[in-house]
Amino acid sequence: MFEILLRDRIIAQPGFNRWKVPPASIAIHLCIGSVYAWSIYNPPLTRLFGVVTPASGDWSLQDVTWIFSVAIVFLGLAAALAGHWLDKVGPRLVGTVAAALWGGGYLVGSVGIFTHQLWLLYLGYGVLGGCGLGLGYVSPVSTLIKWFPDRRGMATGMAIMGFGGGAMIGAPLKRYFIQLFYEAPDYLGTVDQVNLITQAGRRFVERAGEQLEVVVVGANEVTNMLVPGPEGVYVVGTGSAGVAQTFIVLGLLYFVVMVIAAFSYRVPADDWLPEGWSPPEEDSSAKKMMTTHNVDIEEAMKTPQFYRLWIVLCMNVSAGIGVLGVASTMMREIFGTTLPTIVDGAFAAAYVSMISVFNMVGRFIWASSSDYIGRKNTYWIFFALGILLYCSVPLAADRVSANPAVVWLILFYAATMIIFTMYGGGFATIPAYLADVFGTKYVGGIHGRLLTAWSTAGVVGPLAITSLRENAVVRAIEDLVSRVEPAAFQARFGAGIDQLDQLVAAQTVTIASLMEIAPPGTVDPTSSLYNNTMYLMAVLLLIGLIANASMKPVDKKHHMQE
Repeated sequence: MFEILLRDRIIAQPGFNRWKVPPASIAIHLCIGSVYAWSIYNPPLTRLFGVVTPASGDWSLQDVTWIFSVAIVFLGLAAALAGHWLDKVGPRLVGTVAAALWGGGYLVGSVGIFTHQLWLLYLGYGVLGGCGLGLGYVSPVSTLIKWFPDRRGMATGMAIMGFGGGAMIGAPLKRYFIQLFYEAPDYLGTVDQVNLITQAGRRFVERAGEQLEVVVVGANEVTNMLVPGPEGVYVVGTGSAGVAQTFIVLGLLYFVVMVIAAFSYRVPADDWLPEGWSPPEEDSSAKKMMTTHNVDIEEAMKTPQFYRLWIVLCMNVSAGIGVLGVASTMMREIFGTTLPTIVDGAFAAAYVSMISVFNMVGRFIWASSSDYIGRKNTYWIFFALGILLYCSVPLAADRVSANPAVVWLILFYAATMIIFTMYGGGFATIPAYLADVFGTKYVGGIHGRLLTAWSTAGVVGPLAITSLRENAVVRAIEDLVSRVEPAAFQARFGAGIDQLDQLVAAQTVTIASLMEIAPPGTVDPTSSLYNNTMYLMAVLLLIGLIANASMKPVDKKHHMQE
C-alpha cells in the first residue's frame, strides 16, 4: 500500500493534460498558507483566562507571536532537508506526510491551549506544523517547473500562489469558528457597582467570602473585545475564547483536503517536453541571465550566487513576515483608537484576508511578469519601491493620530497591499530565478536549501517588530504616567504610581486604560508603536537591493558535464 505514494506510481501517461496538476498544488498551499492568518489567533490566545481582555495569567503577545516564528523556522529547515528527498520519492508521499504533520500539529496545539501549556503549542503548531509547512511548500514547486519548462515564472507563480491566498480563506474561517465557540465570561456589572481590590497589580472582588480575580474593560477597550459586550467587570477563568476548539476543527479539515490533493499529483516522464517546444539557448544578459546548463545541489552551495540569492530572499521576507505575524493587531492599534467606528475586529480580519488576496495575486502576476522583464529586474522593483512604501507607513500613523481622517487609513491600506504583492511575488519568482541560474534538474533541492533564508527571516522579522513594539509601549506608558494626576491614577487602578511595574506586569495598566484618565488634549501614542519597525524594514530592503545588484551568471567550472 505504501508503494502507491512513490514517484514511480504517479508518472503521467502520454497525452496527460498538464493543466490538471496546478489545482492539487494550489489546494495544498491554500491549506498551509493559512499560517499567514496567524494574527487572527493573537487576541484570543492572549485572553484565554480574561477572554474579554488579557488577565494576569495570560500569555503575552510576544509569547504567541513567537509560535508563528518557530513554524516558519521549521518550514525552512524541513524544506531544506526535504528537497533532495522529494526528487527521489515524488510529491505524493511528501504531500501526504505534510498533511499528517500540519493537521496533527493543530491537534497537539489544541491540547496546549486547553491545558494552558505554551510548550505544547510551540511543539504542535510550531515544530510539527512547521515541518508540515515545509514539506507541503516544496512538494509542487519542482513538479510544476518540470511540467511548464516553457513558462517557468508562471509555473512557480501557480505553485506558490495558493500559499499566499491561504489567509484569504483561513482568516474568515478562523474568525467564524472562534466566534462560534466563544463564551462570554461572567459579568459583575460596571466599576461603580462592585468593590474592587488591588493586590500585587491584580484586581479582585469579594463574593461569598472568597476573592475572585477580575478584569476591567474600560470605554477605550470595548472595541478590542473578541465579541462586543458592555464595559465593566468580568470574572477571570470563566467563559471561553473559542480558539482551542477552532484548532481541532481546522486541523481535521486541513488534513482531509491535503491528502486528497496529494493523491492528485502526477509527474512527467524524464524525457517529456511540451508539444512543439524546444529548450531556449543560453542567455547571459542582465535581463534574462538564463543558463542551459545544470548545477548539482552540493556544487550550487559553493557558488557566491547561492548566497547572494539567499540574502535577497531573506531580506525581502524579513521585511514582510514580521508585519504578517501581527497584521490584525497592528491595524487595530494604529487605527482602532483614532477611527473606532471603521476599524473594529471585523475590519481587521478583513484586512488580513485582503493581505492574502494581494499576496496571492502578486505571486502569480509578478512571477509571470518576470518571464518578460527578467528575475533580476523584478527584484529591483521589489526593493526600490518597497523602501518608499515602508517609509510611508509611519507618515500615515503620525498623521492619523494628529488628524483622524480616513485618507490616512487609505494610504496605509494601499501601501501595505502593494508591499504584500511584492512579498508574495518574491517567493514565487525565486524558484524561477534559481532555475535560470542553476538549471532545472536540481532546482527542487536547491530551492529547499535556499528556504533556510525563510527560517532566518521568520526569526528576524517578528523579533524586530515585537521587540521594537514592546520598547515603544514601555516608553509610551512611562510618558502617559508622567502626565496623569497621582490621585486619578490611584482612583482608577486602586494602587499608587509606585506600583506601576506590578500593574503593567499584571496587564492592569495599559495605554488604553491610561488614556481614560489622561489630561484633555493628550495624543494617544498607540498609532506610533510601529514607526521604528517600518524604518528598520526599509533598511533590510536596502541590503537586499545591494545583493541583487551584484548577481552574475555562475562560473562554468560549476556546471555539470552532460
